[in-house]
Amino acid sequence: MALARKWRPRGFADLKGQEHVVRALSNALTQGRLHHAYLLTGTRGVGKTTLARILAKCLNCETGVTSTPCGTCSACTQIDAGRFVDLLELDAASNTGVDNMREVLDNAQYAPTVGRYKVYIIDEVHMLSKPAFNSMLKTLEEPPAHVKFILATTDPQKIPVTVLSRCLQFNLKPMPPALVAQHLGEVLEQENVAAEPAALNLLARAAAGSMRDALSLTDQAIAYGGGRVEAEAVEAMLGTVRRDYLFDLLDALAACDADALMAQARALAERGIAFDAALQDLGSLLAQIALALHAPDAVEAGMESERVRAAATQVDAETVQLYYQIALNGRRDLPFAPDELSGFAMTLLRMLAFTPGAAEGTPRPAAAARPAPTPRSEPVARATPAAVAPPAPVASHAPVAPQAPPPATPVMTVREPAPVAAWDWPEIVARLRLGGMARMLADHCELAAQAGDAVTLRVGAAHKHLLDAAYREKLVAALRERFGASLDVRFEIGDAAEQTPQQVRTRAREARQAEAVAAIEADPFVRELVERFDGRIDPNTIQPLGEHP
Repeated sequence: MALARKWRPRGFADLKGQEHVVRALSNALTQGRLHHAYLLTGTRGVGKTTLARILAKCLNCETGVTSTPCGTCSACTQIDAGRFVDLLELDAASNTGVDNMREVLDNAQYAPTVGRYKVYIIDEVHMLSKPAFNSMLKTLEEPPAHVKFILATTDPQKIPVTVLSRCLQFNLKPMPPALVAQHLGEVLEQENVAAEPAALNLLARAAAGSMRDALSLTDQAIAYGGGRVEAEAVEAMLGTVRRDYLFDLLDALAACDADALMAQARALAERGIAFDAALQDLGSLLAQIALALHAPDAVEAGMESERVRAAATQVDAETVQLYYQIALNGRRDLPFAPDELSGFAMTLLRMLAFTPGAAEGTPRPAAAARPAPTPRSEPVARATPAAVAPPAPVASHAPVAPQAPPPATPVMTVREPAPVAAWDWPEIVARLRLGGMARMLADHCELAAQAGDAVTLRVGAAHKHLLDAAYREKLVAALRERFGASLDVRFEIGDAAEQTPQQVRTRAREARQAEAVAAIEADPFVRELVERFDGRIDPNTIQPLGEHP
């Protein structure tokens, strides 16, 4: 007998993962608060039909209406064997018409033959036609006292509200993989079949919440493995791999190793792994890592829990959120990629490119060797009005004289140790490998004092909330990485800081914006347009060259 049939639960105590439904039905049976119609909903293989048969045994057990049927009386054994005359199971997928339903309802008027109740189990009830639903409304609302209806469906949205309102509805949840793997281990132990925990985890994830599918796959794995359930054989059978490669991807990201990332992507392609599933698994793993960082007790116990906690020590919370969002967007954009391998590789490279500090730690020879762009035309502030050519189609944003970039944002391509002397704090901040809130703290500090290896940074009172211990530690670690471990960094809260990198950049940006507006307003061609068409200049539409909104 197949495992899914042999190990079908015979009572509420054997039903796994549906404690919320079991508790409600057990209390109702114990207190005698019985409903005439029950609706069980949930995905395939979560126990809807099994629960309906257990409920039928509870109602017809010879010991009386109970939440713990004996399992040995005539009614219980016949229900388990599918021979109980007062239990009628109807497959609505193949009996959809009103005539089939009318025959059932006509038969419901007669008293049960041997049992206490006549129980009708209608599976996939959403497949019934609209006339069939209408024909059962009156009987479903006020059935005879000896009749109980148990409806089961995987799609309750297709059931008319008039039927839903007459039923007591219970939603059965998909089984979590950890529970499925645990149950498979117990079943195989009883079957005296050797099984590897990694193989059980693979089967549990492949079942996608269905205990019946998990047991069917286990049957197949036993046959494939010659009486043993091993991880390697299950991988070959399912065409999947264990999630070890996900941890290898995270290790390569933590090391900023693009070659290792591409090697992993090619290895997945060679093994025939679906990249959509790989990104889904990566997002799931990142969600577990985020839980390990913020709520360690919420991490699911299992074979990978220790590896998840170990991976959480390699990345900070901000980077995990960034990777998670990129994985979601990469999975969404995968159908639009030239091919799946390219889409998956670009998603990994995007994670690497946006990792805080990765751009500075990775050589960029192409950017370093690229010459500065030379404007093909003179700036708009021309020397003489005679140089103005006849107007082309007017654009709403005229070009502005290019300005030199502010000294606060230099581009670093080589990281070398720097002496602790004559610090230019805005330039130093631009070179630090920082991201998130630690970067924001550095941007709102100014150099208050410096003497040898002792440095004092001042934070304005308006930004004192940035002086969190975790952010300070990241900033100090980045400074010591560049200037040496002997560096002594102190923080103080003072008056509004005026020489912070943020304010330096803001003043430089405002100066460039003012120069751009002045250049536009002084341009003879623009002045002629304003005078001729009685126009005006909107400063908000003017943008210096080289900047993006």
